[in-house]
Amino acid sequence: MCNFISWKEIDDQILFLTSNDIYNTKRGQELQKHTNEVDFVGHGAIAFFYEIDPNKGTNRECRDFSSPSNFPPVIAEAIKAGKMSLGVSEQLLTPEAWGEYEKITKPALAEYDKTRLAAWAEYEKIRNAALAKYYKIVKPALAKYEKIRDAARAEYEKICNAALAKYEKTYLAAFWTLFSNPLNRPEIWR
Repeated sequence: MCNFISWKEIDDQILFLTSNDIYNTKRGQELQKHTNEVDFVGHGAIAFFYEIDPNKGTNRECRDFSSPSNFPPVIAEAIKAGKMSLGVSEQLLTPEAWGEYEKITKPALAEYDKTRLAAWAEYEKIRNAALAKYYKIVKPALAKYEKIRDAARAEYEKICNAALAKYEKTYLAAFWTLFSNPLNRPEIWR
């Protein structure tokens, strides 16, 4: 998995993805079907989006947001313009704004964890009951057990993915809303 922010350097081009690229373009819609949100910031997603050989060019990434000079100018400008709402960095906000961000996101994360743990407990309950039946009947029950287990696991993942999407929407929106006010940014990112 690549870091936020990743880019590819090909000849004199800097290729990277913005939120607009992923969520508001036809190719971005195809990318969303091709991979998951965790990989939207990766080199593979960039290659897919731009329809280039993944081995072409040089893969770059940087997590050090202490200075815009750590990034190619085009990416630093995209960050300043709020176009990179695919991840967060504490270095992009003032300590006060980061505190506000944490106030907003901690309850969302707690809700996600609560939902995830409840879904996991339900999955375990169903899986354990199915497993107990399996041991009584042994091999003929294996297919039935796997069917029940897989259905319960799919339901668990569906619930968790929905809760995670809700949390991610909250944390990304909170961060970029705060970032949109230049006063919430360290001086170097204004």
